[in-house]
Amino acid sequence: MKETIDLLGKILTNILTALYETFGFSLLLSFLAMFFYLYAYESAAAGKGWKSAIVTWYQKFKESVFFRKLFLLFFVTSMILFRTLLNRNLWMNPLSKVMGGWGIWETVNGEQKLTTECIENVIIMVPFSSVVMWTFKEKTGNGWKKILWYSGKIAFIFSVSIEMLQLLLRLGTFQLSDIFYNTVGGVLGGLVYYVTMKARMVLNI
Repeated sequence: MKETIDLLGKILTNILTALYETFGFSLLLSFLAMFFYLYAYESAAAGKGWKSAIVTWYQKFKESVFFRKLFLLFFVTSMILFRTLLNRNLWMNPLSKVMGGWGIWETVNGEQKLTTECIENVIIMVPFSSVVMWTFKEKTGNGWKKILWYSGKIAFIFSVSIEMLQLLLRLGTFQLSDIFYNTVGGVLGGLVYYVTMKARMVLNI
């Protein structure tokens, strides 16, 4: 029992550390990305100084639900990109572990070492696909089959794009397990969104 608790503790610590490392950068990048959005779609307020720009940003964030959704989507997406691309070292052979990463244990120099990459790959896609479904709910509809299909498809395409960039830029390794676990996380995210949406409808929130 103690070994199980220690194992779960290590997994939780690794996941929280991974989230903590990306939080500040993702928040700043999302903040700046929404300035670009305002410049593209609210250009009437551009060119009036940085104080006016910040006031406009705050007012838009306060008044527009869609603006807040986009901010959250940028935040979650930048966390994923920071974790998978932007904060990676160069790899000489990005195809060295194509079939690796399926379990929580890996052999390093003959010793068993705990790795939570497979769990992280599921978890990071849950909020991503949930927020995507929430942001563009008019296009995805309310049916659970359609929501799960869209969330899984978006997570799969996003994951394949990341893996291809890792391969081309030599940032990390191309792994089929990453695509599989990301897609699973995307479907779970769609399920979380559907359950939350139905619960809000029942409770009239």
